[in-house]
Amino acid sequence: MATRSSGTVVAISTSPEKGTQKTNVPHGVLVKDWGMDGDAHAGPWHRQVSLLAIESIDKIRAKGVEVAPGAFAENITTAGINLPDSQIGDRLTVGDAELEVTQIGKECHHGCAIRQLAGDCVMPREGIFARVIRGGTIAPGESVRRVDAPTETASTHSQ
Repeated sequence: MATRSSGTVVAISTSPEKGTQKTNVPHGVLVKDWGMDGDAHAGPWHRQVSLLAIESIDKIRAKGVEVAPGAFAENITTAGINLPDSQIGDRLTVGDAELEVTQIGKECHHGCAIRQLAGDCVMPREGIFARVIRGGTIAPGESVRRVDAPTETASTHSQ
């Protein structure tokens, strides 16, 4: 069964302080080697940007918890692309920007409200983190694609 390697951006979310729910914004600016401009999680580290699929959010909605994009503190909510199949080192283009996957999932912070309400949280299993390789302005409706890293040789592409 083939995995979906492309999709679209559903929402862009930021928060000025860590530990607060992110707010949906009409567009975001990804800054090379930094992250999402104006977001508290941006900085010179490996988790500059977080992504979560709307399909993952729908799993929590199915448990009766009304959650919206940004509720899991993700910067970019996607649809169609199979984010949980990502591997560390994978490259993703989001509009004109490019990201490199650096981490799959993370532990929920102590007292995760979603885990308390639903008895589960998808971010530890299905959220991904990335660093910004090439910056750009992104908005809902933009394409998200898994792409080959530019260091690969032409012979690798023929597989």
